[in-house]
Amino acid sequence: MPELPEVETTLRGIVPHILHHRIKKIIIRQYQLRWKIPSDIHLILVNKTLIGAERRGKYILLKTTYGAIIIHLGMSGHLKILTKNQPHRKHDHVDLIFSNNIILRFTDPRRFGAFLWVEGNPFNHSLLKDLGVEPLSKNFSASYLFSQAQNKTTAIKSLIMNSNIVTGIGNIYAAEALFKAGIHPETSAKSLSIERLQLLVKAIKKILRHAIKKGGTTLKDFSDSDGKPGYFSHQLKVYGREGLACIKCHSTLQSIKIGQRSTVYCKRCQT
Repeated sequence: MPELPEVETTLRGIVPHILHHRIKKIIIRQYQLRWKIPSDIHLILVNKTLIGAERRGKYILLKTTYGAIIIHLGMSGHLKILTKNQPHRKHDHVDLIFSNNIILRFTDPRRFGAFLWVEGNPFNHSLLKDLGVEPLSKNFSASYLFSQAQNKTTAIKSLIMNSNIVTGIGNIYAAEALFKAGIHPETSAKSLSIERLQLLVKAIKKILRHAIKKGGTTLKDFSDSDGKPGYFSHQLKVYGREGLACIKCHSTLQSIKIGQRSTVYCKRCQT
């Protein structure tokens, strides 16, 4: 699944091509995604001008004066900028054609993504209103995480992947941040001192920023808006490396299940 850096990379890639341009046509080839695309979306979007765009968690918001398009890439979706019309393929479900003749194409092989419309403030939408703080914001701090961890026996990895507490930290970056901070992923959240949580917060921010800078993680189904894959996967320290040697102590990396997700860690470096 595309994670926060992939979504941020995608947003940054598409915005220069479409911001302040009018949507002159929309083509829907498949309405049934995770949630059905509104049947009247043609009437809603045609002739609307894109006045802003931002990311909230793993959602992309394309804003007009009347409301916003909410896009989620699901398990395998991606957005691509086309400077000229190209024949659509099987999983190319939506084309937004702008007044500058740029085409924003939404592709989603598994159809777990979303392409929705909301009037007014998009942050009041049911998908967004209960999301936690952004991990790259000032609001995500050791003191905030400490307050959220109090009285919670849940594993720290589950806590930082809880989108109602902090939004957008997926399995890859949770595992990498815990390794960098030297924290065992099964550690009870309430048992961690504010000093250790400070290390974790710093690790999360540093890893996410580095991944964004490098263009996101290379996933099988993901490429950025220029068609270039991300490069951060080549620098992953634990994710996907079960059975290989730890880069720090050379012991064999282990894998466990936490919240039905596989988690790779080092039993010596993470305590």
